[in-house]
Amino acid sequence: MSSAPAAPARPLTPVTRVLRLCLHALFAGLLALAAGRSVTGSAPRAGWVVAVCAVLAAVYAAGVRAPAVGRSARAAGAWLAGMGAVWAALLALSPDGLWLAFPLYFLELHLLRLRWALAAVAVTAGAAIGGFLAHSGAVTPGAFLGPLLGGAVAVATVLGYQALYRESERRRELIEELIATRAELAAAERGAGILAERERLAREIHDTLAQGLSSIQLLLRAAERALSESPAAPGPAPSDDTAGPSPAAPAAATAATAGAAPAGAAPAAPGTATAGTAGAGPVAPAAAALGHIARAREAAQENLAEARRFVRALTPPDLEHGSLAAALERLCSGAPGPRVRFSVSGPPRELPTPYEVALLRIAQSALANVVRHARADRAEITLTFMDTSVTLDVVDDGRGFDPASAPSGGGGFGLPAMRARAQSLGGLFTVESDPGQGTAVAVTLPLPLEA
Repeated sequence: MSSAPAAPARPLTPVTRVLRLCLHALFAGLLALAAGRSVTGSAPRAGWVVAVCAVLAAVYAAGVRAPAVGRSARAAGAWLAGMGAVWAALLALSPDGLWLAFPLYFLELHLLRLRWALAAVAVTAGAAIGGFLAHSGAVTPGAFLGPLLGGAVAVATVLGYQALYRESERRRELIEELIATRAELAAAERGAGILAERERLAREIHDTLAQGLSSIQLLLRAAERALSESPAAPGPAPSDDTAGPSPAAPAAATAATAGAAPAGAAPAAPGTATAGTAGAGPVAPAAAALGHIARAREAAQENLAEARRFVRALTPPDLEHGSLAAALERLCSGAPGPRVRFSVSGPPRELPTPYEVALLRIAQSALANVVRHARADRAEITLTFMDTSVTLDVVDDGRGFDPASAPSGGGGFGLPAMRARAQSLGGLFTVESDPGQGTAVAVTLPLPLEA
Protein backbone atom coordinates (compact mmCIF):
# COMPACT_ATOMS: atom_id res chain seq x y z
CA MET A 1 0.00 0.00 0.00
CA SER A 2 1.53 3.29 -1.06
CA SER A 3 1.27 6.26 1.18
CA ALA A 4 0.20 9.65 -0.10
CA PRO A 5 0.29 13.06 1.46
CA ALA A 6 -2.95 13.64 3.22
CA ALA A 7 -5.14 16.58 2.40
CA PRO A 8 -5.22 19.34 4.94
CA ALA A 9 -7.63 18.47 7.71
CA ARG A 10 -10.81 20.52 7.82
CA PRO A 11 -12.63 21.35 11.03
CA LEU A 12 -15.24 18.76 11.95
CA THR A 13 -18.82 19.76 11.45
CA PRO A 14 -21.47 18.89 14.06
CA VAL A 15 -22.81 16.10 11.81
CA THR A 16 -19.34 14.61 11.40
CA ARG A 17 -18.75 14.65 15.14
CA VAL A 18 -22.05 12.89 15.78
CA LEU A 19 -21.30 10.20 13.18
CA ARG A 20 -17.85 9.62 14.66
CA LEU A 21 -19.24 9.31 18.17
CA CYS A 22 -21.88 6.89 16.93
CA LEU A 23 -19.17 4.72 15.33
CA HIS A 24 -17.17 4.70 18.57
CA ALA A 25 -20.27 3.80 20.54
CA LEU A 26 -21.16 1.02 18.09
CA PHE A 27 -17.67 -0.51 18.25
CA ALA A 28 -17.56 -0.33 22.04
CA GLY A 29 -21.06 -1.78 22.36
CA LEU A 30 -20.31 -4.74 20.10
CA LEU A 31 -17.10 -5.49 22.04
CA ALA A 32 -19.02 -5.37 25.32
CA LEU A 33 -21.68 -7.63 23.80
CA ALA A 34 -19.11 -10.22 22.75
CA ALA A 35 -17.34 -10.16 26.14
CA GLY A 36 -20.59 -10.22 28.10
CA ARG A 37 -22.10 -13.16 26.22
CA SER A 38 -18.92 -15.15 26.63
CA VAL A 39 -19.06 -14.63 30.41
CA THR A 40 -22.79 -15.13 30.90
CA GLY A 41 -22.90 -18.07 28.52
CA SER A 42 -20.16 -19.92 30.41
CA ALA A 43 -18.11 -20.34 27.28
CA PRO A 44 -15.10 -22.60 27.68
CA ARG A 45 -12.72 -19.87 26.58
CA ALA A 46 -14.49 -16.89 28.14
CA GLY A 47 -11.31 -15.52 29.69
CA TRP A 48 -9.55 -15.49 26.36
CA VAL A 49 -12.51 -13.78 24.75
CA VAL A 50 -12.53 -11.05 27.39
CA ALA A 51 -8.78 -10.58 27.06
CA VAL A 52 -8.91 -10.33 23.26
CA CYS A 53 -11.81 -7.87 23.52
CA ALA A 54 -9.74 -5.73 25.90
CA VAL A 55 -6.75 -5.82 23.53
CA LEU A 56 -8.95 -4.90 20.58
CA ALA A 57 -10.46 -2.01 22.55
CA ALA A 58 -6.97 -0.74 23.43
CA VAL A 59 -5.80 -0.94 19.81
CA TYR A 60 -8.93 0.86 18.66
CA ALA A 61 -8.52 3.63 21.26
CA ALA A 62 -4.84 4.06 20.39
CA GLY A 63 -5.66 4.53 16.69
CA VAL A 64 -8.46 6.99 17.42
CA ARG A 65 -6.15 9.13 19.58
CA ALA A 66 -3.17 8.92 17.17
CA PRO A 67 -3.07 11.98 14.84
CA ALA A 68 -0.95 10.10 12.27
CA VAL A 69 -3.82 7.73 11.46
CA GLY A 70 -5.94 10.52 10.06
CA ARG A 71 -3.08 12.15 8.15
CA SER A 72 -1.16 9.21 6.65
CA ALA A 73 -2.56 6.36 4.57
CA ARG A 74 0.38 4.17 5.62
CA ALA A 75 -0.33 4.71 9.34
CA ALA A 76 -4.04 4.09 8.79
CA GLY A 77 -3.27 0.84 6.92
CA ALA A 78 -0.98 -0.38 9.71
CA TRP A 79 -3.61 0.40 12.34
CA LEU A 80 -6.37 -1.38 10.41
CA ALA A 81 -4.07 -4.38 9.85
CA GLY A 82 -3.40 -4.64 13.57
CA MET A 83 -7.09 -4.37 14.36
CA GLY A 84 -7.87 -6.96 11.72
CA ALA A 85 -5.40 -9.41 13.26
CA VAL A 86 -6.84 -9.00 16.77
CA TRP A 87 -10.37 -9.21 15.37
CA ALA A 88 -9.53 -12.42 13.54
CA ALA A 89 -8.37 -13.90 16.85
CA LEU A 90 -11.63 -12.84 18.49
CA LEU A 91 -13.57 -14.29 15.57
CA ALA A 92 -11.81 -17.59 16.05
CA LEU A 93 -12.67 -17.63 19.75
CA SER A 94 -16.31 -16.44 19.63
CA PRO A 95 -18.99 -16.25 16.93
CA ASP A 96 -20.11 -12.93 18.46
CA GLY A 97 -17.03 -11.30 16.95
CA LEU A 98 -18.84 -11.46 13.63
CA TRP A 99 -20.81 -8.26 14.43
CA LEU A 100 -17.62 -6.17 14.61
CA ALA A 101 -17.27 -6.53 10.86
CA PHE A 102 -19.85 -3.76 10.30
CA PRO A 103 -17.91 -0.92 12.07
CA LEU A 104 -14.72 -2.23 10.45
CA TYR A 105 -16.30 -1.68 7.02
CA PHE A 106 -16.81 2.01 7.80
CA LEU A 107 -13.30 2.45 9.16
CA GLU A 108 -11.73 0.87 6.08
CA LEU A 109 -13.85 2.90 3.66
CA HIS A 110 -13.11 6.11 5.57
CA LEU A 111 -9.36 5.76 6.01
CA LEU A 112 -8.19 3.97 2.84
CA ARG A 113 -8.28 4.87 -0.80
CA LEU A 114 -11.31 3.55 -2.63
CA ARG A 115 -9.66 0.58 -4.40
CA TRP A 116 -7.84 -0.48 -1.24
CA ALA A 117 -10.94 0.09 0.86
CA LEU A 118 -13.08 -2.14 -1.38
CA ALA A 119 -10.47 -4.87 -1.18
CA ALA A 120 -10.33 -4.58 2.62
CA VAL A 121 -14.13 -4.76 2.84
CA ALA A 122 -14.13 -7.89 0.72
CA VAL A 123 -11.48 -9.51 2.91
CA THR A 124 -13.37 -8.54 6.06
CA ALA A 125 -16.61 -9.94 4.67
CA GLY A 126 -14.85 -13.15 3.72
CA ALA A 127 -13.37 -13.48 7.20
CA ALA A 128 -16.78 -12.91 8.78
CA ILE A 129 -18.36 -15.59 6.56
CA GLY A 130 -15.55 -18.00 7.35
CA GLY A 131 -15.84 -17.43 11.09
CA PHE A 132 -19.58 -17.97 11.03
CA LEU A 133 -19.24 -21.18 9.06
CA ALA A 134 -16.52 -22.41 11.40
CA HIS A 135 -18.65 -21.90 14.51
CA SER A 136 -21.99 -23.00 13.08
CA GLY A 137 -20.73 -26.01 11.16
CA ALA A 138 -23.53 -25.66 8.61
CA VAL A 139 -23.70 -23.78 5.34
CA THR A 140 -26.77 -21.53 5.24
CA PRO A 141 -27.75 -18.57 3.04
CA GLY A 142 -27.69 -16.31 6.09
CA ALA A 143 -24.00 -16.97 6.61
CA PHE A 144 -23.31 -15.28 3.27
CA LEU A 145 -26.10 -12.72 3.05
CA GLY A 146 -25.44 -11.01 6.39
CA PRO A 147 -21.76 -10.03 5.89
CA LEU A 148 -22.26 -9.29 2.18
CA LEU A 149 -25.32 -7.10 2.70
CA GLY A 150 -23.60 -5.32 5.56
CA GLY A 151 -20.59 -4.59 3.35
CA ALA A 152 -22.80 -3.38 0.49
CA VAL A 153 -24.74 -1.07 2.82
CA ALA A 154 -21.51 0.31 4.25
CA VAL A 155 -20.05 0.94 0.76
CA ALA A 156 -23.25 2.63 -0.45
CA THR A 157 -23.47 4.76 2.68
CA VAL A 158 -19.85 5.92 2.58
CA LEU A 159 -19.85 6.60 -1.17
CA GLY A 160 -23.10 8.55 -0.86
CA TYR A 161 -21.70 10.58 2.02
CA GLN A 162 -18.51 11.32 0.05
CA ALA A 163 -20.58 12.45 -2.94
CA LEU A 164 -22.58 14.77 -0.70
CA TYR A 165 -19.39 16.04 0.88
CA ARG A 166 -17.83 16.80 -2.52
CA GLU A 167 -21.01 18.58 -3.57
CA SER A 168 -20.99 20.66 -0.40
CA GLU A 169 -17.33 21.50 -1.01
CA ARG A 170 -18.09 22.65 -4.54
CA ARG A 171 -20.90 24.79 -3.22
CA ARG A 172 -18.66 26.20 -0.53
CA GLU A 173 -16.02 27.10 -3.15
CA LEU A 174 -18.72 28.61 -5.35
CA ILE A 175 -19.98 30.71 -2.46
CA GLU A 176 -16.45 31.87 -1.73
CA GLU A 177 -16.00 32.81 -5.39
CA LEU A 178 -19.31 34.66 -5.35
CA ILE A 179 -18.30 36.54 -2.22
CA ALA A 180 -14.95 37.44 -3.78
CA THR A 181 -16.68 38.50 -7.01
CA ARG A 182 -19.15 40.61 -5.06
CA ALA A 183 -16.28 42.27 -3.24
CA GLU A 184 -14.57 42.96 -6.58
CA LEU A 185 -17.79 44.38 -8.01
CA ALA A 186 -18.23 46.55 -4.94
CA ALA A 187 -14.66 47.80 -5.34
CA ALA A 188 -15.30 48.47 -9.04
CA GLU A 189 -18.50 50.35 -8.20
CA ARG A 190 -16.67 52.41 -5.62
CA GLY A 191 -13.99 53.19 -8.20
CA ALA A 192 -16.62 54.14 -10.76
CA GLY A 193 -18.35 56.28 -8.17
CA ILE A 194 -15.09 58.04 -7.37
CA LEU A 195 -14.45 58.70 -11.06
CA ALA A 196 -18.01 59.96 -11.55
CA GLU A 197 -17.67 62.21 -8.51
CA ARG A 198 -14.36 63.55 -9.83
CA GLU A 199 -15.99 64.29 -13.17
CA ARG A 200 -18.92 65.97 -11.43
CA LEU A 201 -16.61 68.13 -9.35
CA ALA A 202 -14.61 69.00 -12.44
CA ARG A 203 -17.80 70.21 -14.15
CA GLU A 204 -18.87 72.10 -11.03
CA ILE A 205 -15.52 73.85 -10.71
CA HIS A 206 -15.43 74.64 -14.42
CA ASP A 207 -18.97 76.01 -14.44
CA THR A 208 -18.67 78.00 -11.22
CA LEU A 209 -15.25 78.83 -9.82
CA ALA A 210 -13.41 78.86 -13.14
CA GLN A 211 -16.09 80.95 -14.86
CA GLY A 212 -16.29 83.33 -11.90
CA LEU A 213 -12.53 83.81 -11.84
CA SER A 214 -12.60 84.50 -15.58
CA SER A 215 -15.25 87.16 -15.02
CA ILE A 216 -13.15 88.71 -12.26
CA GLN A 217 -10.16 88.75 -14.60
CA LEU A 218 -12.16 90.48 -17.36
CA LEU A 219 -13.59 93.05 -14.95
CA LEU A 220 -10.22 93.88 -13.45
CA ARG A 221 -8.72 94.16 -16.93
CA ALA A 222 -11.49 96.60 -17.89
CA ALA A 223 -10.80 98.57 -14.72
CA GLU A 224 -7.10 98.67 -15.60
CA ARG A 225 -7.88 100.01 -19.06
CA ALA A 226 -10.24 102.63 -17.63
CA LEU A 227 -7.60 103.82 -15.15
CA SER A 228 -4.93 103.93 -17.85
CA GLU A 229 -7.11 106.30 -19.89
CA SER A 230 -7.26 108.79 -16.98
CA PRO A 231 -4.66 111.72 -17.21
CA ALA A 232 -1.77 111.54 -14.83
CA ALA A 233 -2.58 115.01 -13.42
CA PRO A 234 -5.55 117.33 -13.86
CA GLY A 235 -4.94 120.19 -16.30
CA PRO A 236 -6.43 122.12 -19.24
CA ALA A 237 -7.08 120.24 -22.43
CA PRO A 238 -5.45 121.61 -25.61
CA SER A 239 -7.61 123.82 -27.81
CA ASP A 240 -8.96 122.50 -31.07
CA ASP A 241 -8.34 125.91 -32.75
CA THR A 242 -4.68 126.36 -31.80
CA ALA A 243 -1.67 124.14 -31.83
CA GLY A 244 -0.70 125.06 -28.29
CA PRO A 245 -2.32 126.19 -25.09
CA SER A 246 -4.04 129.54 -24.97
CA PRO A 247 -2.08 132.32 -23.33
CA ALA A 248 -5.06 132.99 -21.10
CA ALA A 249 -5.33 129.39 -19.93
CA PRO A 250 -2.82 129.64 -17.07
CA ALA A 251 -4.55 132.70 -15.70
CA ALA A 252 -7.94 131.08 -16.04
CA ALA A 253 -6.69 127.95 -14.30
CA THR A 254 -5.17 130.07 -11.53
CA ALA A 255 -8.37 132.00 -11.13
CA ALA A 256 -10.40 128.81 -11.02
CA THR A 257 -8.09 127.45 -8.40
CA ALA A 258 -8.37 130.59 -6.33
CA GLY A 259 -12.14 130.62 -6.60
CA ALA A 260 -12.52 133.78 -8.86
CA ALA A 261 -10.96 135.21 -12.02
CA PRO A 262 -8.62 138.20 -11.54
CA ALA A 263 -9.72 141.55 -12.81
CA GLY A 264 -8.69 142.32 -16.33
CA ALA A 265 -7.98 138.72 -17.21
CA ALA A 266 -8.70 137.91 -20.80
CA PRO A 267 -11.42 135.39 -21.47
CA ALA A 268 -10.29 131.94 -22.38
CA ALA A 269 -10.14 131.08 -25.99
CA PRO A 270 -12.96 129.03 -27.42
CA GLY A 271 -12.40 125.33 -26.90
CA THR A 272 -9.98 125.87 -24.02
CA ALA A 273 -10.83 123.82 -20.91
CA THR A 274 -11.04 125.54 -17.63
CA ALA A 275 -9.81 123.99 -14.45
CA GLY A 276 -13.30 122.83 -13.57
CA THR A 277 -13.77 121.21 -16.97
CA ALA A 278 -10.35 119.69 -16.90
CA GLY A 279 -11.02 118.34 -13.43
CA ALA A 280 -14.08 116.53 -14.76
CA GLY A 281 -11.96 114.64 -17.31
CA PRO A 282 -10.75 111.73 -15.15
CA VAL A 283 -14.05 111.36 -13.30
CA ALA A 284 -15.74 109.10 -15.89
CA PRO A 285 -12.86 106.60 -16.30
CA ALA A 286 -12.38 106.42 -12.53
CA ALA A 287 -16.08 105.81 -11.99
CA ALA A 288 -16.08 103.07 -14.62
CA ALA A 289 -13.03 101.49 -13.00
CA LEU A 290 -14.71 101.55 -9.60
CA GLY A 291 -17.79 99.92 -11.12
CA HIS A 292 -15.70 97.12 -12.62
CA ILE A 293 -13.91 96.59 -9.33
CA ALA A 294 -17.22 96.47 -7.44
CA ARG A 295 -18.55 93.83 -9.83
CA ALA A 296 -15.31 91.89 -9.49
CA ARG A 297 -15.74 91.92 -5.72
CA GLU A 298 -19.30 90.64 -6.13
CA ALA A 299 -18.06 87.83 -8.39
CA ALA A 300 -15.41 86.94 -5.84
CA GLN A 301 -18.04 86.77 -3.09
CA GLU A 302 -20.23 84.52 -5.26
CA ASN A 303 -17.31 82.19 -5.95
CA LEU A 304 -16.55 82.06 -2.24
CA ALA A 305 -20.15 81.02 -1.65
CA GLU A 306 -19.77 78.32 -4.32
CA ALA A 307 -16.61 77.02 -2.69
CA ARG A 308 -18.40 76.81 0.64
CA ARG A 309 -21.25 74.97 -1.08
CA PHE A 310 -18.82 72.31 -2.27
CA VAL A 311 -17.93 71.70 1.34
CA ARG A 312 -21.55 71.63 2.50
CA ALA A 313 -22.75 69.70 -0.62
CA LEU A 314 -25.77 71.99 -0.92
CA THR A 315 -27.55 73.39 -3.93
CA PRO A 316 -26.09 76.45 -5.72
CA PRO A 317 -26.53 79.70 -3.80
CA ASP A 318 -28.42 81.18 -6.74
CA LEU A 319 -31.11 78.52 -6.26
CA GLU A 320 -31.32 78.62 -2.48
CA HIS A 321 -33.59 81.65 -2.23
CA GLY A 322 -35.37 81.74 -5.58
CA SER A 323 -36.45 79.92 -8.70
CA LEU A 324 -34.37 78.89 -11.68
CA ALA A 325 -35.81 81.75 -13.73
CA ALA A 326 -34.77 84.29 -11.09
CA ALA A 327 -31.27 82.81 -10.94
CA LEU A 328 -30.94 82.99 -14.73
CA GLU A 329 -32.19 86.57 -14.76
CA ARG A 330 -29.58 87.55 -12.16
CA LEU A 331 -26.97 85.76 -14.24
CA CYS A 332 -27.88 87.75 -17.33
CA SER A 333 -28.03 91.10 -15.55
CA GLY A 334 -24.60 90.60 -14.00
CA ALA A 335 -22.79 89.28 -17.05
CA PRO A 336 -19.88 91.46 -18.19
CA GLY A 337 -19.43 92.33 -21.84
CA PRO A 338 -22.38 91.95 -24.23
CA ARG A 339 -25.96 92.87 -23.46
CA VAL A 340 -27.74 89.74 -22.32
CA ARG A 341 -31.52 89.38 -22.32
CA PHE A 342 -33.44 86.66 -20.49
CA SER A 343 -36.96 85.45 -21.25
CA VAL A 344 -39.27 82.65 -20.15
CA SER A 345 -41.62 80.86 -22.52
CA GLY A 346 -44.53 78.70 -21.40
CA PRO A 347 -46.06 78.33 -17.96
CA PRO A 348 -43.25 77.96 -15.41
CA ARG A 349 -43.29 74.82 -13.31
CA GLU A 350 -41.24 73.51 -10.43
CA LEU A 351 -38.31 71.37 -11.52
CA PRO A 352 -36.33 68.79 -9.54
CA THR A 353 -33.17 70.15 -8.00
CA PRO A 354 -30.81 68.18 -10.32
CA TYR A 355 -32.60 69.71 -13.33
CA GLU A 356 -32.30 73.25 -12.00
CA VAL A 357 -28.63 72.77 -11.13
CA ALA A 358 -27.84 71.32 -14.57
CA LEU A 359 -29.66 74.09 -16.47
CA LEU A 360 -28.08 76.83 -14.37
CA ARG A 361 -24.58 75.39 -14.81
CA ILE A 362 -25.05 74.99 -18.55
CA ALA A 363 -26.26 78.58 -18.80
CA GLN A 364 -23.27 79.80 -16.77
CA SER A 365 -20.81 77.85 -18.91
CA ALA A 366 -22.42 78.91 -22.21
CA LEU A 367 -22.58 82.58 -21.17
CA ALA A 368 -18.94 82.44 -20.01
CA ASN A 369 -17.98 81.16 -23.47
CA VAL A 370 -19.90 84.06 -25.01
CA VAL A 371 -18.08 86.60 -22.82
CA ARG A 372 -14.62 85.12 -23.36
CA HIS A 373 -14.66 83.91 -26.96
CA ALA A 374 -17.65 85.11 -28.98
CA ARG A 375 -16.93 88.88 -29.14
CA ALA A 376 -20.68 89.32 -29.29
CA ASP A 377 -22.72 92.47 -28.90
CA ARG A 378 -25.93 90.77 -27.83
CA ALA A 379 -26.90 87.45 -26.32
CA GLU A 380 -30.18 85.94 -25.25
CA ILE A 381 -31.07 83.14 -22.84
CA THR A 382 -34.52 81.56 -23.16
CA LEU A 383 -36.04 79.06 -20.74
CA THR A 384 -38.96 77.20 -22.34
CA PHE A 385 -41.39 75.03 -20.38
CA MET A 386 -43.33 72.41 -22.35
CA ASP A 387 -45.66 69.60 -21.35
CA THR A 388 -43.02 66.87 -21.27
CA SER A 389 -39.71 68.71 -21.37
CA VAL A 390 -37.85 71.90 -20.53
CA THR A 391 -35.46 73.63 -22.93
CA LEU A 392 -32.69 76.17 -22.40
CA ASP A 393 -31.39 78.17 -25.38
CA VAL A 394 -28.34 80.44 -25.33
CA VAL A 395 -27.92 82.46 -28.55
CA ASP A 396 -25.37 85.14 -29.39
CA ASP A 397 -24.42 87.23 -32.45
CA GLY A 398 -20.69 86.70 -32.06
CA ARG A 399 -18.04 85.48 -34.43
CA GLY A 400 -19.10 81.83 -34.19
CA PHE A 401 -16.93 78.75 -34.77
CA ASP A 402 -16.94 75.31 -36.34
CA PRO A 403 -18.38 72.82 -33.80
CA ALA A 404 -16.72 69.90 -35.59
CA SER A 405 -13.26 71.34 -34.97
CA ALA A 406 -13.92 72.53 -31.42
CA PRO A 407 -11.35 71.16 -28.96
CA SER A 408 -12.61 68.39 -26.66
CA GLY A 409 -10.13 68.87 -23.84
CA GLY A 410 -8.00 71.51 -22.18
CA GLY A 411 -9.53 74.87 -22.90
CA GLY A 412 -12.52 73.23 -24.59
CA PHE A 413 -13.81 71.51 -21.47
CA GLY A 414 -17.00 73.57 -21.45
CA LEU A 415 -18.85 71.87 -24.33
CA PRO A 416 -18.10 68.27 -23.17
CA ALA A 417 -19.09 69.23 -19.63
CA MET A 418 -22.40 70.73 -20.79
CA ARG A 419 -23.11 67.69 -22.95
CA ALA A 420 -22.29 65.35 -20.07
CA ARG A 421 -24.63 67.24 -17.76
CA ALA A 422 -27.49 66.97 -20.25
CA GLN A 423 -26.87 63.30 -20.97
CA SER A 424 -26.70 62.44 -17.26
CA LEU A 425 -30.38 63.45 -17.03
CA GLY A 426 -31.37 61.79 -20.30
CA GLY A 427 -31.38 65.09 -22.18
CA LEU A 428 -30.24 66.27 -25.60
CA PHE A 429 -27.48 68.84 -26.07
CA THR A 430 -26.89 70.57 -29.42
CA VAL A 431 -24.58 73.31 -30.67
CA GLU A 432 -25.24 75.21 -33.91
CA SER A 433 -22.64 77.66 -35.13
CA ASP A 434 -20.75 78.82 -38.22
CA PRO A 435 -17.84 81.24 -38.48
CA GLY A 436 -19.25 84.75 -38.53
CA GLN A 437 -22.84 83.60 -37.92
CA GLY A 438 -23.04 83.48 -34.13
CA THR A 439 -23.71 80.47 -31.91
CA ALA A 440 -26.83 78.75 -30.58
CA VAL A 441 -26.58 76.30 -27.68
CA ALA A 442 -29.68 74.30 -26.76
CA VAL A 443 -30.33 71.66 -24.12
CA THR A 444 -33.62 69.77 -23.75
CA LEU A 445 -34.34 67.71 -20.64
CA PRO A 446 -37.32 65.34 -20.47
CA LEU A 447 -39.40 66.02 -17.40
CA PRO A 448 -39.89 63.13 -14.97
CA LEU A 449 -43.41 61.85 -14.45
CA GLU A 450 -43.54 62.99 -10.86
CA ALA A 451 -42.33 66.51 -11.70
